[in-house]
Amino acid sequence: MILFIKEASWNVVKRFVLLGSASVDEDGPIFGKVHQSLKELAPEWTVLQLSYFMENFTEGPHRETMKQLGKIYSAAGDGKIGFVSADDIAAVAFHALTDVVPHNTAHIITGPETLSYGQVADIISRLLDQRIDHDSLSDAELRNSLIHAGMPEDYATALAGLDVFIREEGREDQTTETVLKITGDYMCTLLGK
Repeated sequence: MILFIKEASWNVVKRFVLLGSASVDEDGPIFGKVHQSLKELAPEWTVLQLSYFMENFTEGPHRETMKQLGKIYSAAGDGKIGFVSADDIAAVAFHALTDVVPHNTAHIITGPETLSYGQVADIISRLLDQRIDHDSLSDAELRNSLIHAGMPEDYATALAGLDVFIREEGREDQTTETVLKITGDYMCTLLGK
């Protein structure tokens, strides 16, 4: 991706927006080197460091386990996350790309409240009028289940490792007002706007 940034910069692309993660620092794995390169190479840049997607429950990996087994699986224990809507992320990205003045910063994007997976399971249970439980797995159990589901081993290891940070360090236990400050709109909740 760094080569892409260099090539695009040489070919008159001025503004870049990177979709990163609130769990990964600028000097961290996965997105860290790209984040650093944007700061060094791009004339105009924004890094969107987002929390976990709300849509993981409606369209993503948790949907099927809820539908088939009535369960949400994680290794996050009671750790809390500021689940964020993809619509809110898209709205901030739109501004990062189109605002006259470049942002030239990283924006941490979260939802309006932090919730544990157990709390999310309770909310979804009430909405569906159907019991949904959260099963907290060990890191190894989560990693192995992701690999069994077809995820590459290194990516499964990284994802399971992020749950450790949530559980033990509270890495995702934060909320920001980025969406409101950048877009002027309130953030979505699991219950809607």
